[in-house]
Amino acid sequence: MSKPNFAPLKLFITGPTYIRQDVKEAALLPEFGHRDTENDLRFAPIRENMRKLAGCGDDYEPILCLGSGSTAMEASVRSLVADGETVLNVSVGAFGDLYYNLAAHNGKKAENLKFDYGQAIDMNVLEDKIKELKPAVVTFTHNETSTGVTNDMKAVCELIRKHGAMPLVDGVSIYGGADLDLSNSGAAMYSTATQKALGLPAGFGIGFVSKEAEEKAAKVTNKGHHHDITKHLGRARKNQTLTTPNCTLANQMWFQLDRIVNEEGVENRFARHIEMRGMVEDWAAGLDGFEMFAPEGFRSPTVSTVLCPAGVTVAQLKKGVKEALREEGYLMDPGYGKLNTALEEAGRRLVIRVGHMGDITPDMLTEYLGKLEVELKKLG
Repeated sequence: MSKPNFAPLKLFITGPTYIRQDVKEAALLPEFGHRDTENDLRFAPIRENMRKLAGCGDDYEPILCLGSGSTAMEASVRSLVADGETVLNVSVGAFGDLYYNLAAHNGKKAENLKFDYGQAIDMNVLEDKIKELKPAVVTFTHNETSTGVTNDMKAVCELIRKHGAMPLVDGVSIYGGADLDLSNSGAAMYSTATQKALGLPAGFGIGFVSKEAEEKAAKVTNKGHHHDITKHLGRARKNQTLTTPNCTLANQMWFQLDRIVNEEGVENRFARHIEMRGMVEDWAAGLDGFEMFAPEGFRSPTVSTVLCPAGVTVAQLKKGVKEALREEGYLMDPGYGKLNTALEEAGRRLVIRVGHMGDITPDMLTEYLGKLEVELKKLG
């Protein structure tokens, strides 16, 4: 059988992300039984370090679901929106829309409040909608991967709670890349995943479940099996997963979280991401016709979106810039597909994304931006 020629690309997309060589090698650690004492040697430190990275203590219980961030988000909807309740899904991009679709596809009474691409949540508009709809639950995206917008999680949760609703937060692309201060966030459940800012392969959806959410989930019916957070919580407190985990990924997760907490340092990691956001801002400001897409004060520390000059097409970005950089050994992100298609159809300027999450370093980013600039200038 002939073997394909897999290109060794440096990923500057928004997930999957670049994985360090030592993290790859951690996959070779011994396999283990997930109901054996060896399991505890992995998952006890994993859960402890997850809490340190999230900025919480025993007030939130971390659970690991087989799947992705979407799995954890769907579990939050299945477990925390009761029959007859209304859920308001707040969207500033494609992944806010996903939360709405998950709710609607599970038969929940859901309504989607959409904001324009590249904009953060308008608190006045949100408050008016909550007053009108009187939802029991409100979901929103902390870090919108498609637009590079980061919402003020604490402020949004505070507003939601002011009106007696429960906030559910999608933090898939920011956990591990920014200070969440989860204990003071107001989130009832925070959903995330391994394959973004943690610098790990995909395979686990992660949920941080508050005691409030656990109490409500115990009363909600028709939660299914793998989407029932109460089932996950019972196993999590034994440092286990509900079903057989990806033991290879668990070994990598044990290694990576220990490295983040005890070698790099949590605060240093967060500072590195803020530094790289600033690097992209400075880089975009120095390019004629280019500018940041997300408004100042709401720009993501893990993924930056940059507006291209008028006239640049999707085809130029995908077939020109992306493929040229592939030849240079990089995987470039020509912008979220559905977003750029919508912008192009509306006659608006397109965006590119620069993923600088996980273990990307400032030196790596400097090298990449230099190569990217050369190709973008060829667009004219």
